[in-house]
Amino acid sequence: MKTSLEQGRRASLRRPGTRLGRFGRLVLTGAASMLLWQSAWALLPIEHWSEPSGAQVWLVHSPAIPMVDVQIDFDAGSRRDPAAQAGLASAAAMMSAKGVQADGDAPALDENALGQAWADLGASLDAGADRDALSFSLRSLTEPDLLARAAQLAAREIGQPSLDAGVWTSERARWQASLREADTRPGTIASKAYAAAVYGGQSYGQRPSAQTLDAIGIADMQAWRAHYLQACRARVSIVGAVDRAQAQTLVQTLLSRLPQQDAGGCAPLPAVPDAQPLKTAEQESIPFHSAQAHVLIGQPGIKRSDPDFLALLVGNHILGGGSFTSRLMQQVREQRGLSYSVGSGFSPGLNVGAFTVALQTRPDQAKEAVRVTREVIAKFVADGPTEAELRAAKDNLIGGFALRIDSNRKLLGNVANIAWNGLPLDYLDHWTERVQALTLPDVRAAMQRTLQPERMVTVIVGGQP
Repeated sequence: MKTSLEQGRRASLRRPGTRLGRFGRLVLTGAASMLLWQSAWALLPIEHWSEPSGAQVWLVHSPAIPMVDVQIDFDAGSRRDPAAQAGLASAAAMMSAKGVQADGDAPALDENALGQAWADLGASLDAGADRDALSFSLRSLTEPDLLARAAQLAAREIGQPSLDAGVWTSERARWQASLREADTRPGTIASKAYAAAVYGGQSYGQRPSAQTLDAIGIADMQAWRAHYLQACRARVSIVGAVDRAQAQTLVQTLLSRLPQQDAGGCAPLPAVPDAQPLKTAEQESIPFHSAQAHVLIGQPGIKRSDPDFLALLVGNHILGGGSFTSRLMQQVREQRGLSYSVGSGFSPGLNVGAFTVALQTRPDQAKEAVRVTREVIAKFVADGPTEAELRAAKDNLIGGFALRIDSNRKLLGNVANIAWNGLPLDYLDHWTERVQALTLPDVRAAMQRTLQPERMVTVIVGGQP
């Protein structure tokens, strides 16, 4: 598992066959190359304000290239799916791209016509749902007429999807077939068993199935959208060649077809309970005839708001997130040859996400690989890193920081992370110095507060009993 700087939250359901058009492709290709000359260390300031609708907006004015990237997030991810309708948030996101209703003189558009309309504009709109959020991502050139038309089309897709019952029946059948095929793979079996063991009944552990998709109808998507997709609930992140006035016009257009609340604003959404800490170690061995045994070891970890986040980021980089330099890779692969690859990672969100170690090994080596992995985790938690490991991890993370924000889209992801998690506007400006300031006791104490090696879940699919 790779350790990302701050991102990895988005799992976009892209519209099949979306095309930018020749002009759009040429401009966006040139835009990507132009960004290379910009110094990633010269971070642009982030503006933040509230719209009259209640929507919250974060803007980085980046005028170097004539384009804009927008991400609109709603607290409507899969953690809010009813257990019997797991997949509802993803279904609502997917169906937004399958056509839009007629709007005044503008005719209704099916999926093909909608895709062609986006291609003609040289723009794109993606929709997706992950654990925490349902999101829309717009990319467009900022030529005034093109941007205005792209915003109007995006507003229709966001607020007026056709939600055709026949289309949903077909898409659901394809989705169910895909789930059945995935259930024949050892990796899927391991992931589902692991999520159930780590999260228990908490919603982060829910997975869609043929049965839960059968329980989702068009009326359910309509009710879901009406409750969660309201203008006052939107968090909008913008990076591009637009100033504040232009950004305000853009946001108002994009949210114009969503339900608007009165001056009282949106009622708070209910809290989602966290997964409970594990009380004992658990191991589940699932027979499966495969060339490789799939092994997952872990426990509930942290929320993104945890004050230990950066210390754990550095600690995990040393333990298993730093690829070939990590302790797990050295001990499990390099010294013993028990696995081709092994890694660890935290997956924090609005709720507590898992800490997970993942590896694959020969079935006859699974028992030994698990033993060594557990020993490495326990020793690292007890003793912490060495001074040399800490210095190397800091150098690697800080040295790679510039590559995390060297394009509009990457910068947008970081701005959206600030918006979503309520981080200070100057968070990126001070990220490197905060990482640099971490000490050996800081990292060791954070790992000891968070990880309990003696109470972790182990799932083995395909290994010897």
